[in-house]
Amino acid sequence: MTTTRRTLLAGSAVATASALLGASVAQAHARPEGRSKPTVVLVHGAFADASGWNGVAARLIRDGYPVLAPANPLRGVTADAAYLASILATLSGPLVLVAHSYGGMVITNAATGNANVKALVYVAAFTPDKGDTLLSLQTKYPGSKLGETALDFRPYGSGLVDGYVKREVFREVFAGDLPRATTDVMWAGQRPSDVRALQEPSGAPAWKEIPSWSLVARDDNVLPAAAQRFMAKRAGARTTEVNASHVAMISQPVVTADLIKRAAHSSL
Repeated sequence: MTTTRRTLLAGSAVATASALLGASVAQAHARPEGRSKPTVVLVHGAFADASGWNGVAARLIRDGYPVLAPANPLRGVTADAAYLASILATLSGPLVLVAHSYGGMVITNAATGNANVKALVYVAAFTPDKGDTLLSLQTKYPGSKLGETALDFRPYGSGLVDGYVKREVFREVFAGDLPRATTDVMWAGQRPSDVRALQEPSGAPAWKEIPSWSLVARDDNVLPAAAQRFMAKRAGARTTEVNASHVAMISQPVVTADLIKRAAHSSL
């Protein structure tokens, strides 16, 4: 065997050993007290996309949590919940579902019957009971600025309509505690919701069987804080409040991530 070949093989062995050692260290971090950390699934709401979770996801990943932030189709409660449920069916081990805004309607329905889901976390989110609609919950208490006049409507397909938040009110309504330069970009990239979702009733709620946590955004101009408190109390959620706009996960990522980690720890 040549010296060069012996050197290459030795180097390969060292690299393999280092990789195995690194994997063992990573696994040790991922298994507090011998148990794997649950996978955290982050679900965005309407007029947004998964990038809204970036600050939270980065903190969770740094702390060793597996994280998935899928695209929410925003086509309607039943369709979106079915889509998320199909994703959850591909994941093994314990799951913590986290939702923002309309995403709360989705996880409440998608988690039903999935024994792997151990905790539900609602971040400035709808926490519906059976028969509730987005519109009924959003208007249950005064204070929402997301009315018909705040939306642009654009038809698509055959008689279908998408809603977008208007540029001139986007920051005030959606994200008043973020810089305007940031909200201008958010407005430009917002994903619309099919307006039929507003009146579509929710199904049997998973929170009746699965422990829940709620982060109430006190300065929310989309879903009034009073409505968030009402839903959290009804669901028996462990609740934290924060001075934040509707996008609490963006403006308060540390608080949001800490709440998710508490829910995840309780699920072990």
